[in-house]
Amino acid sequence: MAFSDRQTATLALAHALSAAERGLPVIPLSPTKLPALRSPHHDDAPGTARCRGECGLLGHGVHDATADPAGVRALFAAAPWATGYGIACGRPPHHLIGVDLDTKGETDAVAALRELALRHLFTLPPTVTVLTPSGGRHLWLSGPPDTVVPNSASRLAPGIDIRGTGGYLVGPGSVTAHGAYRLAEGAARLDPAPCPPALLALIAPPRPARHRAGAPHEPPPRGAGLVHFVLAAHEGQRNTRLFWAACRAYENGLGDSLTEQLIVAAVRTGLTEEEARATVASAARLTTRA
Repeated sequence: MAFSDRQTATLALAHALSAAERGLPVIPLSPTKLPALRSPHHDDAPGTARCRGECGLLGHGVHDATADPAGVRALFAAAPWATGYGIACGRPPHHLIGVDLDTKGETDAVAALRELALRHLFTLPPTVTVLTPSGGRHLWLSGPPDTVVPNSASRLAPGIDIRGTGGYLVGPGSVTAHGAYRLAEGAARLDPAPCPPALLALIAPPRPARHRAGAPHEPPPRGAGLVHFVLAAHEGQRNTRLFWAACRAYENGLGDSLTEQLIVAAVRTGLTEEEARATVASAARLTTRA
């Protein structure tokens, strides 16, 4: 390993230890941004039960992540070729959510997120921002401990990826084959800001209720989950939840049949009928335009 490579590896460990001091669980990454340690089950027969670290060996990707300094040193000692580190999302204490904004080619995810914020009535607070080698950026947000945020790619809008439970973010100070990741100016003073409730509703829709053992199986009517989603709204998110649910209803061909149920649900949460009908009409115009 050349001196420059050793220096890069040493810096990667130093940055990873610094992140661990803030309670962020980390793993070593290779220059490809993939976990640096190969799975010990790489040669297992197909169909073998998936291990997430229960075997006690290293090489389970994000499941190896730790904020314990001794554990971090052990991971990097096992992967001396690592040039960066990943930060596991969805783990205490921050329950990190990563919003990955791409700006390659004609994609402008920053503008797309701004449009989403206007449409769904939320504001992104100042938060940790990491600049990527490609010109994009990662926004770090903290989520509630009882919410599982799934990973997604371009589901919200082209170029907007979400890193949630089971995912990881490339940490600032990491060096990859395409360049270095670095903190935006002023970001070092910040902690991950709480994810706005309206944005959280978009990236982590509520899970359907689990079927009770022994009960007769009757599939819920179509759109029932959207109605329950509106009914669960608290003050400050009622209009946003109704708009989101109405958009999903129209996108799935349920708009006309579900409108009255959504309006009744919204009125039960505290909206006036006039407000509810105006919100549903806005959703209809947005999702049915050519």
